Amino acid sequence: QVRLVESGGGLVQAGGSLRLSCAASGFTLSTYAMSWFRQAPGKEREFVAGISRTAGTLKYEDSVKGRFTISRDNNKNTVYLQMNSLKPEDTAVYYCAAGTSIVTWTTAYWGQGTQVTVSS
Repeated sequence: QVRLVESGGGLVQAGGSLRLSCAASGFTLSTYAMSWFRQAPGKEREFVAGISRTAGTLKYEDSVKGRFTISRDNNKNTVYLQMNSLKPEDTAVYYCAAGTSIVTWTTAYWGQGTQVTVSS
């Protein structure tokens, strides 16, 4: 059974940090590009960060560049999102996803999401 399980969300003050984790099971993580998306209340789900199969290519949404860092450990079947200098506008449900390619992304699997709330 394919599963992506996010953890590490929570409530943090503006300027603080959180580290999200996404644990994969039921498939070989190293064969997929991985991304983080987020969805704020009343808004569309949006791309946040992506990483290629071997971590050679990273992509970030403009508003998180310099603050967020995506990484992966294929041996641990886990993807991470380090979020620093958090802002209230980062408040959203964060989802990890496995996909075909970081360049031409097609989602294969979604996680269930983890809530991140940043207070001002």
